[in-house]
Amino acid sequence: MVAVSVIAMAVGTGTAAMLMAPVALGVMGFGAGGVAAGSTAAGMMSSAAVANGGGVAAGSLVAALQSAGAAALTSVATVVVGSVGAAAGGEVGWVTSKFRG
Repeated sequence: MVAVSVIAMAVGTGTAAMLMAPVALGVMGFGAGGVAAGSTAAGMMSSAAVANGGGVAAGSLVAALQSAGAAALTSVATVVVGSVGAAAGGEVGWVTSKFRG
């Protein structure tokens, strides 16, 4: 049987992941006005451009992150982020419940 604390950890972490994803994108430098100069996003974009012969490939990780930073996460992306966060939180809750006894 799954403990209530494990379920609570999963729900809480999934919710936090959905709420924090846009903040994390902004902190990295992906925003509505484009990639912020000197940011982590700028470094990622530069590396992607060098690897692709001067341009960033459509559908690449950098392109997807910039799209999400500029226009917010799609409903599918929000579900994915929440699900991954919930799975991670549930796993952490399950592991900690095993050590508590």
